[in-house]
Amino acid sequence: MSYVAQPLQGLTLCMAEKIRFQWVKVNVKVAKKVEENRNISVRSLELLAPARTADIGIEAIRHGADAVYIGAPAFGARQAAANSIDDIRRLADYAHLYQAKVYVTVNTIIYEQELKEVEQMIHQLWEAGTDALIVQDMAIAQLDIPPIPLHASTQMDNRSVEKVMQLAELGYEQVVLARELTLDDIRQIHRQCPETRLEAFVHGALCVSYSGRCYVSQALFSRSANRGECAQVCRMAFDLENAKGEKMACAKHLLSLKDLCQLDALQDMAEAGVSSFKIEGRLKDMGYVKNVTAAYSQALDRLVERYPERYRRASKGAVRLRFIPDVEKSFNRGFTHYFLYGNNDDIFSLDTPKSMGKKIGKIKQVFTDSIVVEPEKRKQDGQPLRIHNGDGLCCMSAGGKLLGFRVNRAEGNRLFPLRMIHGLRNGMKVFRNYDKQFEDLLEGESAERQIPVCMILDYKSETKQFELTVADDGREVCIRKDFVPELARTPQADNICRQLSRLGNTPLTMEKLTVRYKENYFIPSSVLAEWRREAVTAFLNREENNENNTRTYPKTTKTDILRTLPDINVANSLARQFYQQLGKEHVKRAYEVLPYDDEALMTCRHCVRYAMGWCRKNPKAEGRSDSGAYRQEPLFLTLDNGIRLRLNFDCGQCLMTVTKP
Repeated sequence: MSYVAQPLQGLTLCMAEKIRFQWVKVNVKVAKKVEENRNISVRSLELLAPARTADIGIEAIRHGADAVYIGAPAFGARQAAANSIDDIRRLADYAHLYQAKVYVTVNTIIYEQELKEVEQMIHQLWEAGTDALIVQDMAIAQLDIPPIPLHASTQMDNRSVEKVMQLAELGYEQVVLARELTLDDIRQIHRQCPETRLEAFVHGALCVSYSGRCYVSQALFSRSANRGECAQVCRMAFDLENAKGEKMACAKHLLSLKDLCQLDALQDMAEAGVSSFKIEGRLKDMGYVKNVTAAYSQALDRLVERYPERYRRASKGAVRLRFIPDVEKSFNRGFTHYFLYGNNDDIFSLDTPKSMGKKIGKIKQVFTDSIVVEPEKRKQDGQPLRIHNGDGLCCMSAGGKLLGFRVNRAEGNRLFPLRMIHGLRNGMKVFRNYDKQFEDLLEGESAERQIPVCMILDYKSETKQFELTVADDGREVCIRKDFVPELARTPQADNICRQLSRLGNTPLTMEKLTVRYKENYFIPSSVLAEWRREAVTAFLNREENNENNTRTYPKTTKTDILRTLPDINVANSLARQFYQQLGKEHVKRAYEVLPYDDEALMTCRHCVRYAMGWCRKNPKAEGRSDSGAYRQEPLFLTLDNGIRLRLNFDCGQCLMTVTKP
């Protein structure tokens, strides 16, 4: 329920009463609006941020995340982002102050000899305060584990209504959807599975293959993406050849996609049924996570403010930033909506997989030791953008080569690189992929997060007890204290306010303090301070109604849905038995365990033929001068070391697969 402080019957103790009254007034308005729309359930929206380390996770919470996901000590899909149990416990303790959650990734496939180790680790994660596990292997739910919620990783290839229905029947509370889904796809899944929380990626790097369906790294370099060892083959430069050996493209990043950015699509996604908005980046640094998390948190706040009768944030606390978030200032390869709104021409980045950053102007003149840049104007005030010492800039040459340099000295618009590079020409667009001043801001204390609370101090004459209540807009804690009051000789209002408002070492901030008794009672400062500490501790440590305590998972559920869906990445006996008990006669082993020569190494919605302008569904392709050459199929991708991959096109489903030649 919403908590609203009652009018003062005794002393008004707040210095900034007008501001505090406005806060209460807003909550009253929201409460009334919700009451008027009781037929519409209010859905909590969760901003889920990545945490390479516990410290990064803490900053993500501080900058507005409702939850973070972090790698377990082992068996996470980013081998370079493992964390100790102690660090996960420290992160959980901090997150839970704000009712934020910590999800731990145990989303690799599990080999037979590892099952016992995984089981023991999950018990440790549960005891450390983990709120849920993000998993891929079906064996995990068959282990003897505590009642910890399971989330279905995107590695499970969650792209259909049937698959999500399967996972819902198995007790998975949250499902991470495939990145390739459209709004209509998401909407259909939500309609069929309204009780299952849907999680969707909104920002960061894109895998070109359906996650969990990529074996190219394992096939070429014995490094499995499903074991956290992806070799990033999709970011490599390939030549494109036709069946005659003719080169159709040279040294192009034909499998490299731009980065996802759904900052302006959050309302559409929420209306389609998304409840958890996931930022990709468990290998990203602190500055990236701070900036991107803050940007999306502000966007979700605006959405909640527009529709308080529909949505609320999943955690507590108000964030105050000391910088203006700008996702273009953090690492990015250019941005795309991917397939959210259907087929999209602007998803790939053929020239470079590196960060381009934000366009800031163009080259006006080139000297032997410097360049003059004509800067763009800032949107907020129309003033020219300033370039500073230490900034990282880049340009794209006519041949598609990225030319990058660090500014050693900036004299107005004349820039002296640390090392002058060849190839810079007049008229080239200039991008800033490292903003020194912005990064310096992010290195410091760039945000604080506090939970606004009201306090009520009352005296019950019938029980001869004082009551101190601490409450926010939905929860409250009340402590009762035996104390024989005496009338004071001097006014006590200021001292009561001073003692009860000392919340500096807590995440709380006082919004309103009400004293309900009229008498001018004397209460020693030490007693008030003791009551405050006890009440605040009780408020921060209160027990929540948590389904985790009774959570169970069905071992198997025999339905037509379960029997007809494909099994994926089966690498141990428990997962194999799980599918066999569903009636599957043949269970295919994971590629990492038993490679199949005819296996598709990648299954992609991104299509090289489409990217090159040769889509057979596009009439314009027939008029191209190279239209005959591309028809000399099959097409092949080749690396400098002689490795060749074959491209196969299923135009009916708009899918491309990558296989061995």
